[in-house]
Amino acid sequence: MTETRLVIFDVDGTLVDSQRDILAAMAAAFGAEGLAMPPRERVLSGVGLSLPETFLRLAGEQGPDTRARMIASYCSAYAGLRQANGAGSSPFYPGAREMLERLAGEPFTLLAVATGKSRRGLDGLVEAHGLEGLFHSRQTADDHPSKPNPAMIRAALGETGVAAHRAVMVGDTRFDTDMARAAGVASIGVGWGYQPAAGLGADRIIHDWAGLMPALDELTETIS
Repeated sequence: MTETRLVIFDVDGTLVDSQRDILAAMAAAFGAEGLAMPPRERVLSGVGLSLPETFLRLAGEQGPDTRARMIASYCSAYAGLRQANGAGSSPFYPGAREMLERLAGEPFTLLAVATGKSRRGLDGLVEAHGLEGLFHSRQTADDHPSKPNPAMIRAALGETGVAAHRAVMVGDTRFDTDMARAAGVASIGVGWGYQPAAGLGADRIIHDWAGLMPALDELTETIS
């Protein structure tokens, strides 16, 4: 009998390219406090962390009250952009939706999300793209410590009943691969995201979605 496997996806920089709205919302957050926004590369290098961790990295010299206002400004700006642009706010990378639908059609594969997004942000994206029912577990930064803490992956394993040796984390940052390692699951890094693929430390690296299925099959076979 085939043992069920779980494929856990990061969202921003992995499934969807949300950098335009991330940068715009970040500019609004810094601008509201009369501060200059850090360079684009520095902002994108922290995508995947929870917002408190992100603003601690980007504006750690500011006090906690200022950072709290910046987080509120960021969330408000991002929500406004999502409402205005719908699915266009965070477009899928080419081939991502087709790969999700292919995996969802496999009888022994379950899908999950582990993201630094808020619950509201993830729900908005799922609604905008019509993804309801696709993911068997949806873990967000609202309910867990920030990546790379393994809590989100452990919760996904618990919700789906899949053993760690049959799970794989797919992401674009070192936060994802370190989280996977801490949770005892394999990792696949994608080469199109917000951090250089060479520094991800993943078990496998793919450079297009065509490479995902062979990597998944190899890892879940190897570690089963």
